[in-house]
Amino acid sequence: MIKKIGGFLWITLGLVAILLLTFACLGIPVFRSAGLIAQGSFGTWNDFTRTLVKTTPLLLTALGVLVAWRAGMYNIGGEGQFVIGGLSGAAVAQFAPGLPPSLMLGAILLATVLGGALYAGLAGWLHVKRGVQVVVSTILLNFIALEVLDWAVRGPLQEKKKQLPLTDLLAEGARLPRFSSQNDLHAGVIVAGLAVVIVGIVLFRTAWGYRVRLTGSNPGAAQAAGLRPGRIQVQAMMVSGALCGLAGGIEYTGMTAQIGTDLAQNWGFLAIPAALLGMLHPLGAGLASLYFGALFAGSKNLEAFTKAGSTIVFVVQAVAVLGFVWLSRWSEERALRREAEA
Repeated sequence: MIKKIGGFLWITLGLVAILLLTFACLGIPVFRSAGLIAQGSFGTWNDFTRTLVKTTPLLLTALGVLVAWRAGMYNIGGEGQFVIGGLSGAAVAQFAPGLPPSLMLGAILLATVLGGALYAGLAGWLHVKRGVQVVVSTILLNFIALEVLDWAVRGPLQEKKKQLPLTDLLAEGARLPRFSSQNDLHAGVIVAGLAVVIVGIVLFRTAWGYRVRLTGSNPGAAQAAGLRPGRIQVQAMMVSGALCGLAGGIEYTGMTAQIGTDLAQNWGFLAIPAALLGMLHPLGAGLASLYFGALFAGSKNLEAFTKAGSTIVFVVQAVAVLGFVWLSRWSEERALRREAEA
């Protein structure tokens, strides 16, 4: 465990170094810009709450991605599952308005979990039963989800006046509670933190988690051990989709309170680098998500004083993933050379 934590710290330092090098390569004042980002993300309590709010959907989708990838299912559909989850929650709010507010929130979040799980499960079923590559199916399902979103907010889920492509505003009692009226910090942050702990326990302290990891690392060995890799992969995809759908529900009930065509914010795509750079471990994904959440929050401050804006986050992510891929390849080649020499 200590070695794992050390690895996470090295990755964090590497990400900071990549940020500084990116500033230098783009001709942006390095230390002044880094200071502006740090100030914008951690300078005051309100700045820190903005960082946590940005981290929450990214972290939940990153956890979803890593669960699927641990089973050898390269889920690229987190964005679609995020959208379908949010829409499922909005459908409950629209078609079951008589529920008491205390039950409404629970029903909405449950619907987001089920919606995301079923949508990801479809990709898992297509892979196991029809041989459709999960990378291809999840990418295409992202586009379908966006079309469903556009249709829903202009059709059955559109607000009562039928003037804007939005759902009705969610009742106050059906929203996640906020800790202060001075900022956007909501209870979804706690949900995301608990999800890190739960996913970690499930993956590394339960028999099902062991089966998932064995299936992902060696499906043949899993089958020889009497397991059914296909079933486990579908289950992992459903858990993955449930987490991504929950992220959509948290964003709906905690932040936006209504859904429009801008629900998709690329959290599902951004979660992939967060999961990879976190070494497909819940704690690592948490640290990587917090880092990128801080970049998103701090980049607004940077944008106000320099020409650089939130696009710097995507540059850093791209460079970091390329560096991660190169380092992984280098480590594999080094291990092979050592085996050959032995």
